Amino acid sequence: MFGTGLTRCTRYAFAPNRLHLCGPDKSSEIYAYLSEGETDKGLQILLSQFKTMYPYLRQIALSNKIKDPLDERVVEAYWIGNKLLENVSPRSFYRHSIEDQMFHKRLDKKSFRILESKIGQNALMHHSFHVLNIMKRTGYSEKEHTIESMDACRISWGKVIKITGPFIDVQYSPLILKNNKIIFGSPVTKKIARRLGDDGTFDDLKIGDTISMHWDWPCEILTPNQTKRLEYYTKLSINLANQTL
Repeated sequence: MFGTGLTRCTRYAFAPNRLHLCGPDKSSEIYAYLSEGETDKGLQILLSQFKTMYPYLRQIALSNKIKDPLDERVVEAYWIGNKLLENVSPRSFYRHSIEDQMFHKRLDKKSFRILESKIGQNALMHHSFHVLNIMKRTGYSEKEHTIESMDACRISWGKVIKITGPFIDVQYSPLILKNNKIIFGSPVTKKIARRLGDDGTFDDLKIGDTISMHWDWPCEILTPNQTKRLEYYTKLSINLANQTL
């Protein structure tokens, strides 16, 4: 009954939850599910309490006539990107922004008008659109995003170049501002933990693998096709963001 969509979504949702940025205050419980590799109704309930993420998943599922918002196809659409995003109409996205996210109340009038305009330009319900085009964080901390926090919050990808016990060195291209536009900077290397405890997470990781990351937490090993799609949908979101910086 419970499958890989739950596990996959949990890996992406864990890092901001651990940092108390979004979701229920249950990071230890969520990590226990990850480390033990278990899924059940309790995990499903925990993920449904992410007040920003879950409504996106629900709308993507609804627009594609998929019953379960945590279906693996829906989870991949939101975090990585796939064709399901293109079946969410601007009308549905706008209704979601009002009824589910209440952006008209959480953003100032100018910011909401900009958001309306971008939805009208066929913005897609990819995680990167939310991060890069809604400048105010909408979890527990409603601070304005910086380029550094946007880079950490978007799903990035990088190549593993060194593995040292529980740590890995990853080479990736960060987001930077140049001439008041968001672009990808030159590749840099950063060290991140591949697990918090001795739970065997990412034991199958190899040098040369490409992984996705969220707030410096490794989420999954990406195929070349997934990497291309993540880059494609991220660039679409960057292009929209650069219209109004």
